[in-house]
Amino acid sequence: MMATATWKGTLLTDEPLAKYTSWRVGGPAERLYVPENKADLIAFIAELPVEEPLYWLGLGSNLLVRDGGVKGTVVHTRNRLKDLYLLDSERVYVEAGVPCAHVARFCSDLGLVGAEFLAGIPGTMGGALRMNAGAFGGETWRIVDKVETINRAGAVALRNHGEFEVAYRSVQGLRDEWFLSAQLLLRKGDSEASQQHIKSLLEKRNASQPTNKPTCGSVFKNPPGDYAARLIEACGLKGYAVGGAVVSEKHANFIENSGKASSADIETLIELIQNRVQAQFGVVLETEVCRIGEKQ
Repeated sequence: MMATATWKGTLLTDEPLAKYTSWRVGGPAERLYVPENKADLIAFIAELPVEEPLYWLGLGSNLLVRDGGVKGTVVHTRNRLKDLYLLDSERVYVEAGVPCAHVARFCSDLGLVGAEFLAGIPGTMGGALRMNAGAFGGETWRIVDKVETINRAGAVALRNHGEFEVAYRSVQGLRDEWFLSAQLLLRKGDSEASQQHIKSLLEKRNASQPTNKPTCGSVFKNPPGDYAARLIEACGLKGYAVGGAVVSEKHANFIENSGKASSADIETLIELIQNRVQAQFGVVLETEVCRIGEKQ
């Protein structure tokens, strides 16, 4: 694939991706690269042929890998792009592979408030930056000051918040780039109160969401002025199954893998839900989940 490699990470071929995704489904990646760290990833990207399809994988939430697998290279950042530290009194540096929940606890322990909602996001900061992930009324980009990106040539840039168009579960302005890190701007507050807030948010999450089941997180975006879960439940779809994919009885905007689901089962159920909601309410549900790979 590359003539003279200067990178030092692990390159796997034909690697099954089901074990890397929170839904526990998905075919193999043609190539899966696990970098040593950010510097190694930059070296790898710089040597990657420009025509090579490139995908990113963190905790594997908010992602449906189709059964036919992924052609090209998948970069696995979890526990690799893992630097997290205080830049100054109110700014935190966090790399793309750090789980959002770790960021919430780190900031809270330092007495920096505003990032507590991240405890409810089951992904890494890279994914949260890409989709402006949110939970409990908070959104990722409300606390972002700057981001570090990399392009297909391996060139790294530091970009300001204002260079992006940010909306609900949407970030526009990437120019064939991916996020390496972010600088979060927070405010000083009460560490103990912040920790209690995180505790209450997690209790609320565990009470209302199927956190002990294989899911991707929320499947659909909430339509303006309404909730996807309410519409799905009103269609009588709680507990509805296609193969091993089941609409959660606990929260209708979650699809659970009962243990035998295929990606095709999940995708068929997604489309069935969309059709039912549109037919009954005239509302087109948009997916939050990102779909990659080939159908079998």
